Amino acid sequence: MTNADDNFLQGGAIEPVARDSLTRIVYNNLRVALMEGRFWPGHRFKIRELAASMHVSETPIREALMQLVRARALELIDGRSIIVAHMSLAQYLELRTIRLFLEGLAAENATPRIGDDGIDQMAALHQELVAAEAEGRWSDAVRANWRFHHRLYEAAEMPELLAILDDIWMRNGPLLNYHYPHAAPTYPGPHEHLHILERLRARDGAGVRDAVQTDMRQGGVKLVQLLESVGDTRKLARDAVPHQPPPRASR
Repeated sequence: MTNADDNFLQGGAIEPVARDSLTRIVYNNLRVALMEGRFWPGHRFKIRELAASMHVSETPIREALMQLVRARALELIDGRSIIVAHMSLAQYLELRTIRLFLEGLAAENATPRIGDDGIDQMAALHQELVAAEAEGRWSDAVRANWRFHHRLYEAAEMPELLAILDDIWMRNGPLLNYHYPHAAPTYPGPHEHLHILERLRARDGAGVRDAVQTDMRQGGVKLVQLLESVGDTRKLARDAVPHQPPPRASR
């Protein structure tokens, strides 16, 4: 089986960085990777290999990882190993309760501000998601879903709110890998992303808010059931690893 760490490093998932503001750049790259779901819960970071892949010394890598530990996205184990934080069912449900309110707020405020080109970009991202699911490219599906939602929320032009949402997605992104292949989002009717796009085109802020919240509830039903069966991601086996190297993180 291909090691996910090897995929991440060999695939050039993190770009070499300039010497200025190294810790900040490393932190931002890793933060985006977490939000996009390019690491699984329990992934152990190898500082030396990560430093080599990013063409920096180990110091900014270590500093950035410790910042992410303080943000609760990562865990420090036995004072030495740093892993992607695991998540319990109770944690997931609490974060989802927060997300329902905050993402609904961002969606409603984005509705009158996002342009037609932005809605078209979201529609294209949804098609990427559908294609990735159909082709079994699970990591691409997780990333496309994040990009779909993030494109909407950034259109709200509420940077403080977006920063809070990014912090939550940084913790939530790794968990979403467990959607595939056994807990894929399902809906009683059409995919809820289509309702979001429809309400955006109608400039119906309340409708967009409701569709985003419905997407969270309905799309996560099987994931909640999976967590209910074990209680914690520590007890979940990784049934699959990404079949393609993760995409590059933006600086």
